[in-house]
Amino acid sequence: MSDAAAKPAPKDWILGIHAYVPGKSAADDGRPLIKLSANENPLGTGAAARAAMVAATADLATYPDPGAAKLREAIGAVHGLDPARIIYGTGSDELLHIAASAYAGPGDEVLYVRYGFSVYDIAARRVGATPIEAPDADYATDVDALLAAVTEKTKVVFLANPNNPTGTMTSREEIARLHAGLRSDILFVLDQAYAEYLDADEDDAGLELAKSASNVFVTRTFSKIYGLAAERIGWGYASQDVIDILHRIRAPFNVTTAGQAAAVAAIQDNEWVEASRAHNAQWREWLAGEIASLSNHGLRAVPSRTNFLLILFDGKLTAEAAMKGLWDEGYATRWLPGQGLPNGLRITIGTEEQTRAVAAKLRAMAEAA
Repeated sequence: MSDAAAKPAPKDWILGIHAYVPGKSAADDGRPLIKLSANENPLGTGAAARAAMVAATADLATYPDPGAAKLREAIGAVHGLDPARIIYGTGSDELLHIAASAYAGPGDEVLYVRYGFSVYDIAARRVGATPIEAPDADYATDVDALLAAVTEKTKVVFLANPNNPTGTMTSREEIARLHAGLRSDILFVLDQAYAEYLDADEDDAGLELAKSASNVFVTRTFSKIYGLAAERIGWGYASQDVIDILHRIRAPFNVTTAGQAAAVAAIQDNEWVEASRAHNAQWREWLAGEIASLSNHGLRAVPSRTNFLLILFDGKLTAEAAMKGLWDEGYATRWLPGQGLPNGLRITIGTEEQTRAVAAKLRAMAEAA
């Protein structure tokens, strides 16, 4: 007879996963908040992408193109890439997960920098690999520390550039040096979720590196500057060998028909991208200046090349108190104790009105503390 008390047992390594915690959109008492916790585009979605999405919903009974041919062609045309070497996913998150799944497992190590994107730890543990954190350099990537942490067990290296949640940027020279220092059997995953916010001369040349290197996988997303977070669309580029392997475990029909159409329109809408980039640059620098003026109260903004600022609270005003005070003003921000940053708030750059309101509240709280 079967034991009535018995139940399916998960793999031991699954029990070590702390589920991903999304940015808050409501206070603890349930009040809805303006969401500056998830790095979404405060300007919304461009008109071209919206129109394309609506038009694509005429046929809801048919599966989407499993090869996302038009999307791959559009991405290839914009970035000068071979469409056959482009893969697509349910956000770039799916691509990060399948990269770990394909190249790491029990007994292997997955390496990333301290204060890296929280999905890297989850992706490693999900497949039974051991996550390894390399020390940072004042919240930024330390290439020497990453290389020193490589062992014979290292199979995947994740690096977000610019980095989330710190906003810091690693130069193209340092990216090249990191890649050159890795064994050729290590998959180097370069997560460029915020690349569209960079100026042209700040590009880390990751896509160029992936054109010739057999072990580089670059990922990007339509969730940030393109304003398509609700549709969950990501893409990646690597050698044909890597792409062929990843396709074996990619979910079928993973990007919807409407999502594919919206993404094609979005990536071709240069005017929207430029307007979003310009707005972000203006108000990120303005907010950084406001935080700098509060340095005598223990506030500091980590230099950012993204659409958010990581603000450190090392004075009387704590990050937790600041988060709750901003709730009172109707704003959700991202407090980060789970990522080893109990003194940090990550704040998305919002509209002008939102950014000014956040800065005013932070000043009032800092001066009153």
